[in-house]
Amino acid sequence: MRFRTLNDIAEICKRESLTISELMIAEQAKETGQPEEDIVRQMAGYYGVMKEAVRKGLEGDTRSSSGLTGGDGRRVNEYASSMEPSVGDWAGKAMAYALSVSEVNASMGRIVATPTAGSCGILPGVFVSSQERFGWEDEKLTAGLFAAGAIGYVIANNSFISGAEGGCQAEVGSAIGMAAGALVELRGGTPEQAVHAVGLALKNTLGLICDPVAGLVEVPCIVRNGLGAVNALAAADMALAGVRSVIPSDEVIGVMLEIGTKMPMEHRETALGGLAQTPTGRKLTEQVKAGNGASAGRPG
Repeated sequence: MRFRTLNDIAEICKRESLTISELMIAEQAKETGQPEEDIVRQMAGYYGVMKEAVRKGLEGDTRSSSGLTGGDGRRVNEYASSMEPSVGDWAGKAMAYALSVSEVNASMGRIVATPTAGSCGILPGVFVSSQERFGWEDEKLTAGLFAAGAIGYVIANNSFISGAEGGCQAEVGSAIGMAAGALVELRGGTPEQAVHAVGLALKNTLGLICDPVAGLVEVPCIVRNGLGAVNALAAADMALAGVRSVIPSDEVIGVMLEIGTKMPMEHRETALGGLAQTPTGRKLTEQVKAGNGASAGRPG
């Protein structure tokens, strides 16, 4: 790749009058030797999987085998459709869709890890709800995934995307940044604005630990996906309004690396600290180990 940082991306795009997605498609074609058409076709397939995961999460049985989670995406979607969500109708939809996809993952359904399975609901939640809201064609959203991929590439090569390495800031935080930056491009923002959206998003999740109850990607992971989708929408709107990340986004990524490196092992996907070791967390862990599970739809 010709870029290593978000600043590199912004500068190349400005100099060559490219969008982030156009730059990423060209770079991936060069790196793999595949025609751009083939690369775009493959990404379109991934977007199809995301849309299907949203549908399945809303309509199917997403109860996990542990019994810890299931059905919350459908509950939030019904609420958003019949009531007036405090976050607004479309943010409510994004939240519901993100929860649904994450529940499909927990129930062993098919998802796209963006950038990980633990954060798989955020991009679909933002993308599919935005597509419905603005009437975009699949081709536009497919291009948006390349923009998200470029952002994820930079984060992965300069910090973490793995909860075991850097905590949940690395999984959910990265996904929020990817979704926020991509949404800015989808809505006609500049690459520079997209880069600022990433910094705004990441700063909101710095220090977020990874503390899955019973070591499963369910509690609190699924709820964090739902809330993460709303955070991504907010960060994108701030950037489109002209809000800038005072600390450059690449420096924010560096701080995420610093914090993740210093984060105690107990707070990095080991289930040895945080919510996993609360009295309720320990009780649920014992129930899962005993094969008894918990009531489906239990709050995350």
